[in-house]
Amino acid sequence: MRPIGIDDIELATAHHVVDLSALAEAAGTDPNKFRLGLGQDQFSFPAPDEDAVTMGAAAAAPIIERCGTEGIRTLLFATESGIDQSKAAGISVHKLLGLPSQVRITEFKEACFAGTAALQAAIGIVSRNPGERVLVIASDVARYELDSPGEPTQGAGAVAMLVSADPRLIEIEQVSGLFAADVDDFWRPNDSTTAIVDGGLSVTAYLDALSGAWDDLQAQGGPALAEIDRILYHQPFTKMAKKAQLHLAQHAGEELSGDLPEIGADGIARVAAQASDAPRDTGLATSTLYNRRLGNTYTASVFAALAALLDHDEDLEGRRIGFFSYGSGSASEFFTGRVLPGYAARSRRDDVAAALDGRVPLDVDAYRELHSTVLGSAEDVETPRVTSAPFRFAGVKGRARVYERS
Repeated sequence: MRPIGIDDIELATAHHVVDLSALAEAAGTDPNKFRLGLGQDQFSFPAPDEDAVTMGAAAAAPIIERCGTEGIRTLLFATESGIDQSKAAGISVHKLLGLPSQVRITEFKEACFAGTAALQAAIGIVSRNPGERVLVIASDVARYELDSPGEPTQGAGAVAMLVSADPRLIEIEQVSGLFAADVDDFWRPNDSTTAIVDGGLSVTAYLDALSGAWDDLQAQGGPALAEIDRILYHQPFTKMAKKAQLHLAQHAGEELSGDLPEIGADGIARVAAQASDAPRDTGLATSTLYNRRLGNTYTASVFAALAALLDHDEDLEGRRIGFFSYGSGSASEFFTGRVLPGYAARSRRDDVAAALDGRVPLDVDAYRELHSTVLGSAEDVETPRVTSAPFRFAGVKGRARVYERS
């Protein structure tokens, strides 16, 4: 069989950024509770004319520009920030990108796991017809109630991936480990704009799923931990990746580094040098560099970790990467892939840095006002023109959401 995997990848985020030190100060909380306790420095927050659709389209557009549309006959959109109970968000992205009419489009939902479900479905489609390519988009806005424990773990972002035969970045290996359980650790009812979270249960459910998916990977004949060079975890907050790393190391009986980035005086994360006698480094610190500035991006989180690793690790060629994807509720998967020669030439490091640095800061009062503004569909409304991204949510007309190029 021809190798199948990720041929191209792109990350996008929202117009605004909230600094967690300012949020902590306004709440009378020690900033280290967020920076060290959660492993978060900032979170992205969408402008009034942004949502999961506009971010998803912004992530996918550069891939289309670089790779063209030939062979793209499927668009899979993974999100838990859906804009409609019936119409897939990918339909709006299809129009914004100007894709051909001969494209199947659908939306995947299972909390943060849906991006991996879409990736695996894309691999199945390509395996049936290696001449096809599949555009996978994972895009989300994480929202929690103001003054709730989950508030500092909000975020917004999207990752787009082009899945193909003979990929140029990562070949996804066939064996994976699965685990599912009915757990009410996190959910968002249809009549709520914010999620409901049981934080303690969510951590326990995550770690239980990690053990279960890992054990199934081993039962299916997957690689041993010593044969996996780098490991990526879903990051609802980056400290959770450290918890997961230490849990997996104990469960599998191997010592792994649990170090996260050092925080400089300017509040920005930097990867520390690894001592020669330290536990084995699996790229944990590097994989958190984007997420600790983006915040939680739900379905895009583990792939934002992948983007950070590809952009900042110069010794990945031929290396095997392990991916642990978790979605509350819960569903999870542990799978692996091999990094292909020439990956470094496709780095987006400078572009991502410019996008993160270019976000417009929100002071706490402006953020709280924007957070409290929720548009329904009962009345027509035009959104203010704020975002500098290539696509925008223009408002509601006739109870339908309207999108346009900026």
